Amino acid sequence: MARPVRQPGGPLALGVDRSSPVPLYYQLARQLEAAIEDGRLTPGSLLGNEIELAARLGLSRPTVRQGIQTLVEKGLLVRRRGVGTQVVHSRVRRPMELSSLYDDLESAGQRPATCVLSVTTGPADAETAAALAVPEGSEVQLVDRLRLAHGEPLARMRNALPPGLLDLEAERLAATGLYRLMRAAGITLHSARQSVGATVAAPEEARELDERPGAALLTMRRITYDDTGRPVEYGAHTYRAGRYSFDFRLLVSH
Repeated sequence: MARPVRQPGGPLALGVDRSSPVPLYYQLARQLEAAIEDGRLTPGSLLGNEIELAARLGLSRPTVRQGIQTLVEKGLLVRRRGVGTQVVHSRVRRPMELSSLYDDLESAGQRPATCVLSVTTGPADAETAAALAVPEGSEVQLVDRLRLAHGEPLARMRNALPPGLLDLEAERLAATGLYRLMRAAGITLHSARQSVGATVAAPEEARELDERPGAALLTMRRITYDDTGRPVEYGAHTYRAGRYSFDFRLLVSH
C-alpha cells in the first residue's frame, strides 16, 4: 500500500511490490529518484529520518537505509544531522544538441547562474589553434567560467573564440549564456563537432566543483561552426559526473 512522504507540494505516494523480484530498497530508490527528476520532490524537500520513513512505508530500517544510500551516492540526497534526509538536486541530463548549457538548465528549471572567472585574450596553444583554424600563438579570446545550478557548482567551462568575433564582457557573461550573446551579435551557429570523455578531479577542480580530489568528472570538447563553415568557438568543459549526464539518440543504419 502506498504511503505519503511529506514534501513542499503535499504528500508523495510511494509504494513497493513485495511480489516483485526487484529488491525493495531498489524499488524505493527508483521511486524517489523519479520524484526528484520530475520535480515532485524539489531541492530542500525533507524525507524525515530512516526510522520515520521505515514506519511510514512499512519497510525495515536497513531496507530504507540502503535505498537512501543509493541516492546519497548519486548525489541526489544528503543526510543532515538533526534534520533528516534532504533532497539536494536532480541530475542534469543534457541532450546531444547544439545548445548551450545555460539554455538547457534554464529550460529544465534548474536556475542556472554563472561565476565568471576571467575574460581575457592570450596566445592560442596548439590544440586551440587547430580547433579555431588560426596560427599557433596568435591572440584569441579566452573565457573561463563556473556554471552553477540551484546555487551549486556543476561545470567548469573554458572557451576560446577567434579574435574580433564578439565583444565579451564579464557582466554580460554572468547574466546569460555565450551562445545567446553570439546569436544576438548576428552569428549563426550551424553545426559542431563534439567529443565526450572522462577524467578525475585535480585539487583545483575538486575545490571549484565541490568534489573530492580524484572524483570522477565528465569532459566535453566542442568546436562550433557558423553557417559559412568557419569555426567560431572551441569549448573545453568539465562536469561533475554525479550531477550530469549526456543523452544520445542513436539511429540504426540500413
